[in-house]
Parts: sequence; structure tokens; C-alpha cells
Amino acid sequence: MATSGGTTPFTQLLKPVHDRVRGWIIDTVATHDKFGIDYDAPVGDRGLFGPDSVTWKIHADFPGMMAGGIAALMLQTLHPRALAGVWDHSRFREDPLGRLRNTTTFVAATSYAPTADAERLIGIVDRMHARVVGETPEGEPYDARDPKLLTWVHCTEMAMFLEGYKRYRRADLPPGAEDAYFDETRCIAEKLGARNVPASRAEMTEYFAAVQPQLRFDERSRATLAVLEAMELPVPVAGVSRRTFLGAGAALLPEWARAHIGRSRRERLVDRATAAALGRVAPMIRASMSEGVAMRSARRCGAGREALVFD
Repeated sequence: MATSGGTTPFTQLLKPVHDRVRGWIIDTVATHDKFGIDYDAPVGDRGLFGPDSVTWKIHADFPGMMAGGIAALMLQTLHPRALAGVWDHSRFREDPLGRLRNTTTFVAATSYAPTADAERLIGIVDRMHARVVGETPEGEPYDARDPKLLTWVHCTEMAMFLEGYKRYRRADLPPGAEDAYFDETRCIAEKLGARNVPASRAEMTEYFAAVQPQLRFDERSRATLAVLEAMELPVPVAGVSRRTFLGAGAALLPEWARAHIGRSRRERLVDRATAAALGRVAPMIRASMSEGVAMRSARRCGAGREALVFD
């Protein structure tokens, strides 16, 4: 029997669990600086994408986004110039959660915030990038505003977010959804200064094939990956650990990336097992985050939950 508000006795029983999981997620991945963003207003503002976009649906799934974000960080260790910028100019090695929180905030804002706020966050990141210049240990110059580096970071994130959705939410996306996703999201990279950003699945595949000769897994890569694997995630869910999210992210890596990193047979077996574990708890995590910024943004635009799902 349903109770007021459309809930049932069973969902009421689960509410303390969902509240606890949601509290952990917010404390773990959300920055304490809200940047003055109000996801509820102005009413009718569709932001950069809006409720009829594929992006809103993909980015609304927290399990896939969490695993995809970790996979993207792993991929990013393979590009010497991109990694040098992180190594020299960020506190990632001392505070990996801080990097994760910053990425989470930027993705949430550019996905769902009202247009002015999304544009403002892009401007903040661009100004931060202006200070990230230097040389790799081999003497090769890098600049975080380099269009090629911006394209690399964007592609690793969007490709892995999509793979996370397909692995942990649903693999059978509607025809054209993957192409639409890459076409929609390239506007973020382009606003930051990226060029020739892949606008379809085929173009993304071609891009990664073309960039592979520039990639390598060196001592800095190993050290960065070790920091990521040691990152503390105080998970309050029985049967789920930090290893679950890290393995679930590693399971998304394309075969060529696993080969670069040298992921062992044992590590790959663990990755598959932890991916299966995340798949089992994903519905609970999803339910705990059902009233987050994505849903608030849908209401801002006069839309319902149908704007956040394919089915």
C-alpha cells in the first residue's frame, strides 16, 4: 500500500540506509565550496544541455559516473604532458579526493547548472589552466590551455563516463545515443579551447587510436596510480569497499590502456569481481542519489524523472 508522497512502507524502511549512503557520497565527492550555484533557479533555464539531452541521462547515473571518473583518471596517467601538469601544479598526490571533488563539481555544474553558472565555472577552470605551464622531465613544454591536452582530458572523461553508464546502468542504449552524447558534450571542451573534439563514437575511436603513440606508462604514472589506489573512501555500505570503486573503474579501461598499464591477470580478475559487486549495489546507490542536482535541475525546467532515464 502506498503512503503519502508516493512512498511505500518498504521505501520508508530503506530511507535511513539511503540517507546514510547519500551523506557518505556527498561528504566524499562533493566540494564544500558550492560556487554560489542554485540548481533550482532560475526556473526554465535549461543550462548547457537541457532535459531532452542524452547528457542529462548519462550523467544522472552516479555509479557509472563514479566508476567512469576513476577510469578517466587512470587513463590520464598515460599522457606525459597532461600528467606533468597534474604532477607539478596540483596537490593530487597529497589530496587525491580533492582532485576527485573538483572534477565532480565541474561535471555537475557543466551538466546541470543554469547557463550563467555553467559558463562561470568554465571561466574559473580556464583561469586555473592559465597557471599550469612547465616542462616534462624530458624537457617537453606543456600548457594546460593547449587544445590538444584539453581534448585528451575531455575524451578520457566522456568516453569513460559513457562506458560506466553502459556497464553499470544499461548497455542497450537507443540508436544514435552514443553519437549524440559525444556531439553534445564536446561544447564543454570547446569552450575551454579544445579543437577537433570527437563528435561521434567513430570519431572517438579514431581519436584514441591516433593518440596512442604519444602515451606511455612511466615512473610518474606508477606513482600517480599508486596514490589513486590508496585513496581513502570511507564507504558505509556492507560488502562494498574502496577497492570496489577502484576495480569497477579499472574494469572500464579499453584493452590498449590495460596493456599500457600492464594490468596483470590477477588484477583483471579482481577488477571483474569488483565490477560485479558494484553492479549489485548500484540500484541502492542510485536510489540514494535520486533527489540530487540532476532531479532538481529537471524540476527547474518543468521536467520529471523521465528526463534522466532512457527507459
